[in-house]
Amino acid sequence: MEASPWAVISAPTARFASSCPYPKFVNDMGKRAFKKILIANRGEIALRVMRTCKEMGIATVAVFSEADRQAPFVRFADEAVCIGPPPSKESYLVIDKVVQVCKDLHVDAVHPGYGFLSENGDFAQALEQAGIVFIGPTPEAMHVMGDKLAAKEAVRKFGVPLVPGTEGAVSGLEEAEAVAKTITFPILIKAAAGGGGKGMRIVEKPEELREALERAISEAQNAFGDGSVFIEKFVTGPRHIEVQVLADTHGNTVYVFERECSIQRRYQKVVEEAPSAALTPAMRKRMGEAAVNVARSVNYVGAGTVEFLLDASGEFYFMEMNTRLQVEHPVTEMISGLDLVREQIRVAQGEKLSFAQDDLKINGHAIEVRVYAEDPANNFLPDIGTLTTYRPPQGPGVRVDDGFAEGMAIPIHYDPMIAKLIVHGAMREEAIARMERAIDEYAISGVETTLPFCRFVMGHAAFRSGRYDTLFVRDHFRPELLQGTDPGEMAAAVLVAAHIGDENSQVPAVSPEDAHLPSPWWLMRR
Repeated sequence: MEASPWAVISAPTARFASSCPYPKFVNDMGKRAFKKILIANRGEIALRVMRTCKEMGIATVAVFSEADRQAPFVRFADEAVCIGPPPSKESYLVIDKVVQVCKDLHVDAVHPGYGFLSENGDFAQALEQAGIVFIGPTPEAMHVMGDKLAAKEAVRKFGVPLVPGTEGAVSGLEEAEAVAKTITFPILIKAAAGGGGKGMRIVEKPEELREALERAISEAQNAFGDGSVFIEKFVTGPRHIEVQVLADTHGNTVYVFERECSIQRRYQKVVEEAPSAALTPAMRKRMGEAAVNVARSVNYVGAGTVEFLLDASGEFYFMEMNTRLQVEHPVTEMISGLDLVREQIRVAQGEKLSFAQDDLKINGHAIEVRVYAEDPANNFLPDIGTLTTYRPPQGPGVRVDDGFAEGMAIPIHYDPMIAKLIVHGAMREEAIARMERAIDEYAISGVETTLPFCRFVMGHAAFRSGRYDTLFVRDHFRPELLQGTDPGEMAAAVLVAAHIGDENSQVPAVSPEDAHLPSPWWLMRR
């Protein structure tokens, strides 16, 4: 079958013909009943969404670039369409191509995953105009929350705590100097559009302000096409806490607890856990209710994440809202028992949430590490190559969301994440021990990965005590700490790291017996 200008692959396991009735079937209760969903993404998240769709009896369509032709998500889908060459701007980011595939294959709805078009209001609008459901919030909600200044203005009306700073974009150096004098240094310059650390500068002293402001504006313009920046008080030693929210079209909004995401490099997360060791039940409730108010400020629908900064005194401040599923959503699923993708689809079909806030309980503890093809000993630079060995761990409480198989090459065109390794335990200590065991079992060769760094984190006193912040990498990590060649050298490295942690964060040092050091097999497996 060739229903479009691009090659179509029909999987032999397809259970639904692509000629299903269009427009969408609507049942007697006024709820949509999806028969076919297109996943506008790639890799592990595409595969993860498809698995839930399969369980729900919904056929799936994959769109892929030429670089992903042999990827597992392409083979897993019921139908797959090549939409262009490897560069994402010629394939995954081309709205017209994705919408055309939806029309050609009579797709009912689109799940955007995360990244690419997941927070693109124009994409959601194009689908809506084509009569196709976007599994996510409205374009209006995405536009407001995609602009940090507009988001701050929206949530301010709902009493959500905000970091002191400017209410709008900074007009120039003179205004920046006046604001900085009022809120005092250090300050943070942030791009109004976008994220990922681009257009962001920490300014410690007045004499650094001019250059930092110019660089932030230039970087924001180049990255997002919008040079608007604003200024906030820089919260020293902050923790990055985010709250999962779910909202339906019937006025129901709940929070599904929090995730701790403070272990970062280049302002991007590497290790996440749920719940946070920093929150008391009372703080959790306050933060959760604030997140619900953020969602209500834009009439939010679907799954979203509200991000907060938590300072050393226990005060928290709204940062931004991610209007999509998060990379780290599995840790929330592990402690709540929910399938967040299933909930997204149910809400998009017009169904009410089947639970209230009081029905949700925290069950145990979960940790996720992101397995990137990066070299942590070389400033976490991406590493390109072929997975000559790829054997993920197994066993009780271990989940691996991946999008690669042994023998596959890591494409240079996309984010270098190979997989997400998630574990669950009855207690935090058990989850840490399980993660250590799982990392030790994870066999990857052909590329450098972040697994050694993540193993380092698990054994560090600051992490084990739960007393760490977003400056963990700066304060506790040095590349040479990963260069041990035997357990004795690694023991010394962990003890040195623990001593550094003791000096910087006043946490207890760790003994060799308690360090849970990597096995000799793990150290030599490359």
